[in-house]
Amino acid sequence: MDEPAAIGRRVQRLRAERALTQRQLAEPVYTPAYISTLESGRVRPSEAALRFLAERLGTSYEELATGRPAHLATELRLALTDAQRALATGAADEAAVLFRGLLTDAEQLGLEPERAEALLGLGDCCLESGELADAIRHFEGAERLLAHEPLPRRARALRGRAVAHLLAGELRYACYLLESAIDELNASGLGDPEALVLLYAAAIGPYMDMGAHARAAHAAELALALAPQVQDPALVAGMHRQVARTFLAKGRMADADASLAKAQAVYRQLRLRTDLAHCHWMRGYVQAQRGELEAAEAQLRTARDMLAAKRAALYTAQVEVELADVLRRLGRYDEATGLLSALLELGEHHGAVHAGGAHRLLGLIAEERGDAEAAEEHYVRALALLERSGASGDLADLCRLLGDLLRRGGRTEAALDAYRTGLGHRAVPGTTTLGPAPAAPAGTPGAPPEAG
Repeated sequence: MDEPAAIGRRVQRLRAERALTQRQLAEPVYTPAYISTLESGRVRPSEAALRFLAERLGTSYEELATGRPAHLATELRLALTDAQRALATGAADEAAVLFRGLLTDAEQLGLEPERAEALLGLGDCCLESGELADAIRHFEGAERLLAHEPLPRRARALRGRAVAHLLAGELRYACYLLESAIDELNASGLGDPEALVLLYAAAIGPYMDMGAHARAAHAAELALALAPQVQDPALVAGMHRQVARTFLAKGRMADADASLAKAQAVYRQLRLRTDLAHCHWMRGYVQAQRGELEAAEAQLRTARDMLAAKRAALYTAQVEVELADVLRRLGRYDEATGLLSALLELGEHHGAVHAGGAHRLLGLIAEERGDAEAAEEHYVRALALLERSGASGDLADLCRLLGDLLRRGGRTEAALDAYRTGLGHRAVPGTTTLGPAPAAPAGTPGAPPEAG
């Protein structure tokens, strides 16, 4: 709302244009003296007073309070929806151009909710393109603009920031952000189902990467319990995509495939190409776990091509790690090595977890080719990357691979050190790196377990 003097001048101008006296404008609710005081800028009118005067003057409350025609905000919101659609169906850099223009418009009009939406859109664009520092900056900007709003309104910004930290390999901090928001929602009585499903689903990924499988499974159970109260089909589909990871960890391949099929159907209907590509990616992973390597290769190549077409560089690189593993298992070492080497040449801005995964695969390829020295070098580099990120489950497996390699080379003491390191990560996954598990929302059974 503008300052009282600006509002007073606006009321006076509109009243004069309509040839109304102060008495005619005021009655029957207010007095002419009140209108005189208001027009002189000596009183700040209440919302009720402005709505009454707006109706008498034939204008909108928003225009009377701010001087902005109401249709400008409406048009900007429609344009933001179009930009979101462009991000879902086109390329992130093209959508970013739209969001930047809309951010400028919203700033000029002083529309803070629309500024926040534009920043959220820019953050999502940066997640796709792999510009994680910029993504964090945009999401933090949206959070600042929404600081006075209830937590459910800030959930998207919090979730976006957590995902950016996750992709950067900062698993512990991603968990902290998500768990803090979940606890705040439940403690405040603002247990909005959509916000909770968004946050629980986002927490599954870092939980799995840290080896906290029981906590991930419980987050999945809570999200599934809340899903019938969620109206957004894309949000429910995203939840099913994450829940599939917990089914995979339990060996429930059919359930994982069913969850992915549900998500895929929604994404096709809504033409959400990045999310649809993620489903192809996950289905390829499921097929690889079943040993259906040719089918897995086809799914992963489809995912990679879809993401590359959208210039989603970060996700494309991550799919290539999975594809390289399938090619390795098919004995196509040169193709796998080419993919992984190209990925690592781009640097580690794709995230420590995935760079570590690339070195792990290069180590396996070197070991299977009989080059123990190169294998050890890649395993050690992978170990350093994964220790930095806190990916406990992957660390334990990597320590086993390194220990086996050292033992076969006759380096028993070094092998024992590697095994001990792995056991330390496998012993109580989750409890040494995560705080207390977030409380369950009211009406759901039990609380999440402490460890994986």
